[in-house]
Amino acid sequence: MNNISKIKIPYTNNASLKLRYLAVQKFHDGHSRTSIAKILNVSRRLVNEWITKYLSGGFDALALKQATGQPSRLSNEQKAQLKEYVISHAVKAQGGRLMGKDIQKYIQDTFNVNYCVRNIYRLMKELGIVWITSRSKHPKQDLAAQEAFKKNCN
Repeated sequence: MNNISKIKIPYTNNASLKLRYLAVQKFHDGHSRTSIAKILNVSRRLVNEWITKYLSGGFDALALKQATGQPSRLSNEQKAQLKEYVISHAVKAQGGRLMGKDIQKYIQDTFNVNYCVRNIYRLMKELGIVWITSRSKHPKQDLAAQEAFKKNCN
């Protein structure tokens, strides 16, 4: 089939959006919606939706909507309190580091909300807390003795 009209397809690295853009390109090349569905291996209903959206609003109408998901179980004030707690308790006085299960227990005890440990780390990322720590230090370690040992080894 020869091109009826050339269109400039916007660049994206999103595979789902590329598929929608390709459907529009095939539509402009003169393919029927049924043949586009067969070529792209998607349902005809999807192709109809994409083409209708494109015709009514252009490429912007094809944009993927952000999935909202379940609302957070913690309010913004609770999240701020949690962030403050994590930052102030990141290094334990008796040695060791704050772990996901510790944060999980704090949330349960303070806010009466249950989180899986996996979601604790997701929540930390949302709060802007990077969960990469250095090796913990023993509370009884002697830095002066370590430095003296290093000097004697050289």
